[in-house]
Amino acid sequence: MTITLLLGERTLTELDHARLAKLLEKSPHHPVLETLLESTDVIRSREVPSDLVTMYSQLTLVDTRTGERRKLTLCYPQDADPASGFVSVLSPVGISLIGLRLGATANWILPGGGEGSARVTEILFQPEASGDYTT
Repeated sequence: MTITLLLGERTLTELDHARLAKLLEKSPHHPVLETLLESTDVIRSREVPSDLVTMYSQLTLVDTRTGERRKLTLCYPQDADPASGFVSVLSPVGISLIGLRLGATANWILPGGGEGSARVTEILFQPEASGDYTT
């Protein structure tokens, strides 16, 4: 499976795109992030539909294999705390979620080679939908 197939169609806010580009400068050996930034659609934060996963969105995912439900918040690496549900955008799960729409399925490959897949079933909170265009 190629990186492009893993990423699929994505949309990022201008702010998320700019901040992720800065992360890439600090982590230049992240080919999935590089591919994401090169291939994604970018829109203004005030034009973001409420069904789009943006940074600091709180989501409910359902594992496509087990049906297990999981709530998480997509964050930047410095705020990551997986035990508390804060998942870094640079993790395999995080990079697979950013820019997806409600109902889409995220697919990822773990460092050990295992594959994961989950469907975005709820966006419980999205900063832009609540009027926060600076997070």
